[in-house]
Amino acid sequence: MGSCLSVSMPCDQVVNQVSQCLSDKGSYIYDLSMNLAALEKDMEVLKAKRDDVQGRVNREEFTGCRQRLAEVQVWLKNVLDIEDEFKDLFSTSTVELQRLCCCGLCSKNVEMSYSYGKRVIRMLKIVKSTSSEGKFDVVTEKVQVTEVEEMPIQPTIVGHEALLERVWNRLMDDGVGVLGLYGMGGVGKTTILAQINNKFTKARGSFHVVIWVVVSKNLDIHNVQEDIAKKLGLWNEEWDKKNENRRALDIHNVLKRRKFVLFLDDIWAKVNLPTIGVPYPDVVNGCKVAFTTRSRDVCGRMEVDELMEVSCLGPDKAWELFQKKVGESTLKIHADIPDLARQVAGKCSGLPLALNVIGETMSCKSTVQEWRRAVDVLTLSAADFSGMKDEILSVLKYSYDSLNGEVVKSCFLYCSLFPEDYLIDKERLVDYWICEGFIDESQSRERAINQVYEILGTLVRACLLVEGEMNNISYVTMHDVVRDMALWIASDLGKDKEIYIVQAGVDLRNMPDVKNWKGVKKMSLMRNNIERICGSHECAQLTTLFLQNNQSLVHVSSDFFKYVPALVVLDLSGNLGLSELPQLQLISLRYLDLSRTSLEQFHVGSQELTKLIHLNLESTRKLKSISGIANLSSLRSLGLEGSNKTLDVSLLKELQLVEYLENLTIEVSSGMVLEQLLSCHVLVKCIQKMGLNNLGESTRILTLPTMCVLRRLNVSGCRMGEIQIERTTPSFQNLSRIDICVCYRLKDLTWLVFAPNLVDLRVKYSNQLEEIINEEVAARVAGGRVPFQKLRSLNLSHSPMLKSIYWSPLSFPCLSKISIAGCPMLRQLPLDSDSVVRFEVFSIEYREEEWIKEVDWKDEATQLRFLPFCKLGPDPTVTPNKYNSQTRSINSVVGVRHQPVNHYS
Repeated sequence: MGSCLSVSMPCDQVVNQVSQCLSDKGSYIYDLSMNLAALEKDMEVLKAKRDDVQGRVNREEFTGCRQRLAEVQVWLKNVLDIEDEFKDLFSTSTVELQRLCCCGLCSKNVEMSYSYGKRVIRMLKIVKSTSSEGKFDVVTEKVQVTEVEEMPIQPTIVGHEALLERVWNRLMDDGVGVLGLYGMGGVGKTTILAQINNKFTKARGSFHVVIWVVVSKNLDIHNVQEDIAKKLGLWNEEWDKKNENRRALDIHNVLKRRKFVLFLDDIWAKVNLPTIGVPYPDVVNGCKVAFTTRSRDVCGRMEVDELMEVSCLGPDKAWELFQKKVGESTLKIHADIPDLARQVAGKCSGLPLALNVIGETMSCKSTVQEWRRAVDVLTLSAADFSGMKDEILSVLKYSYDSLNGEVVKSCFLYCSLFPEDYLIDKERLVDYWICEGFIDESQSRERAINQVYEILGTLVRACLLVEGEMNNISYVTMHDVVRDMALWIASDLGKDKEIYIVQAGVDLRNMPDVKNWKGVKKMSLMRNNIERICGSHECAQLTTLFLQNNQSLVHVSSDFFKYVPALVVLDLSGNLGLSELPQLQLISLRYLDLSRTSLEQFHVGSQELTKLIHLNLESTRKLKSISGIANLSSLRSLGLEGSNKTLDVSLLKELQLVEYLENLTIEVSSGMVLEQLLSCHVLVKCIQKMGLNNLGESTRILTLPTMCVLRRLNVSGCRMGEIQIERTTPSFQNLSRIDICVCYRLKDLTWLVFAPNLVDLRVKYSNQLEEIINEEVAARVAGGRVPFQKLRSLNLSHSPMLKSIYWSPLSFPCLSKISIAGCPMLRQLPLDSDSVVRFEVFSIEYREEEWIKEVDWKDEATQLRFLPFCKLGPDPTVTPNKYNSQTRSINSVVGVRHQPVNHYS
């Protein structure tokens, strides 16, 4: 028994709906089935025409000599759009047909069926029209095709995608004729250049010819000309016999009529384009030259319009590349392998060459033990890793071989004595290299510094070192794989690993086992946890011994130094547990660093250390006595700043007897001794760093003489009410850092106008300080000098009476940070909207929320300019006593791992 559905509808409504369906426009509904069939048939005809036209286009474009006409491309695109719309329309056709009723004459939903039927009719017209337009006598036209030899490379690159796009865009810029890519060996320069070369296969009609030439280390003009000539169809045996000038003329006569791209891969010296016959690229001829090199100097010689560095990959991209080389299946064999693989990848420090080679080597290692072994080998002796010597280190060695002179090469190898990722203070290298004999000791210190910076610049531009600066300290660091290469070279290409023993920062507990002490020349055991240095070894060739920063070191045996007659550099700094030192009979020693140790006394006999040039006793907090300094007849540099043993009359007399002294850092806590020191012009001209601490009531006014070499001044806990200078000439040309703390009576620091190269100024806990620069005093003594033109950092804290830094807005070309804390009266800053240039690195940090609200900006423009760069800093935690301790602390640190040194914390 079935069920029935009863529908009731008024008669007039039924009549009205049927009349709509039977009207003219009602054909959208009652002809829907027929219209859909017609549309489907016409669509098949259109698609067939499209396939015919597309086939003709593909066949004619196949040779690369022709390209489709614009109207054909537009028509093909229209067909594609129509096909998409047709698919969308037909997807609901079944539902629409089922909606019809009354034998297809009417619809259960007239409005929806009417709309759908109208779309069908409209599309039927478009299909017929487009089909009639698809008749083409000609579908392509002849074009000039760039002649490009596609380089066989992987279709994708990992990590340099963005750089690749930037290089391409810059090369295509009309204003760029010569573009140079530089970077260390194995970083991916050639890969990027090859990708650019291959992009020209798609740059249709842009250039007549694209030429690729591999130049390599020894530039051979004949070979370069031959490669270019072969590409241009000039070369044959008869042509090859022509002289260089004739060959250049032939090449030039061809290229001057053609728009070309020339790629020069791996150049080590300037390639003179006219000598080869290559017209120089310019805006008029539109030609391009792009090259790769490991030397930034070469880029300069090539007169590039655009210089781009190819750097190592970041951690994420490096890991992505390493995973790709190792393979997912290997990484999934054991749960521990991915973590170990990350460690192995980390040893490559983002160098694509190392990631590729080591990744491929590890792709077949299926046990955890093999992966752990790989980590150990790469940590302790990377040169022994499979493929390292032949495929990585030997490639990098070309950069070392290209260095000019043995001095530069020796300086480069010296940097490998430091741990991985170590930031090496450039100025610390000055003393090392003078004492090692790399730098002429007879020249002035300024010239020595200039020479060291020149050597470091050469190494940086050769992409063998990386330079940086933090906290106003310039440093260099060495890429881990470059360091592996340097150690390999230093060990005679791995033939004698005991020439250069470097086990720095590897958590050693004991002295390493050495089979042949007689052959050791340099040894670095710094940043370990060695407790005792003992034993007696005959080390006839040992010249350098780094033992610094062994936090557990408590004992050094006198026997250890009995048979080291050639030892020149001994660094024991940073060993806080070391309280005594054996008598040193080191006849060749020139460098001795005992800073930041717990040494209690230092005495020098008349026959000891007669060749010592550099002695560092800075931050020896427990040092009670020093004697015999006058016996150091060759001494040039003495560091005593931060030492418990401050300058007294006895030591002052000894210092006056040191004939060749030229670099002195000193701590003074007696007004009487300070007066004697400052009256001794021989010593004053040597002082590079000076700390004045707790000077008593006798020093009401501190009068400073001209101190041309003074670089850092720390005044702490002193009761003087004024600091003056003897004369109004620029007295402190090299003074770059000043720390003033707990000086309650100072009213102003106007004397700072005579420190034109001041970089860092810190003033703390100076209760009566009202102004940094006093307008009245400056008008009398400054002679129109504008202060703070080199200032980078200004730190003012806990000076409640401070009202003014300067009375009017100043220009601060170098300023990057202002820090204000505990200075409630300081309402005006010497700023206007144009004061600061480097806003990308600029900030104003304040410690009290109310302070920023009370600042009286010069005008609205200044306020709008600086407010976005103001930020609330952490609450101050440094007390006066802690500050004294900190400022006397780590002055002598060479560098640190992962973060730069701060000499005045």
